[in-house]
Amino acid sequence: MKRFIEQFDETARSFLQAAFLPIARLALFIVFFWFGFLKIIQESPANPLVEHLLSEIVPFISFQNFILFLGLWEMLIGVSFLVEGWERFALALLAPHMVTTFLPLVVLPSVAWLGFLIPTLEGQYIIKNTVIIALAIGVAAQR
Repeated sequence: MKRFIEQFDETARSFLQAAFLPIARLALFIVFFWFGFLKIIQESPANPLVEHLLSEIVPFISFQNFILFLGLWEMLIGVSFLVEGWERFALALLAPHMVTTFLPLVVLPSVAWLGFLIPTLEGQYIIKNTVIIALAIGVAAQR
């Protein structure tokens, strides 16, 4: 029985190792391309938060121009993770995006926090990006 369990574990691990990279690439592509597209067509639930942050940080930039740029940027991040060999380019695009994504935690505390270490739904949405960062690093480390 022990040998069976060890063999099963080895087979499962081999499958998971082979499946990780294509599944991770696809997941990153779906999230970034889809969410970017929603921004472009003005259907993203994140647009009001982006507009609020933009008005606080760079009020002289038009929201309409910025949201189009941001949506295209996100779509490019998604495509870059999908294309083999573009992983580090994708990370270079991802880094400034994540910095700006985390800004509401500091710049808009009333939007991001209910209390000390108690995030709002928006705050949770932002904090979960740590998982995206970890996955992106894992994908880039594979090549």
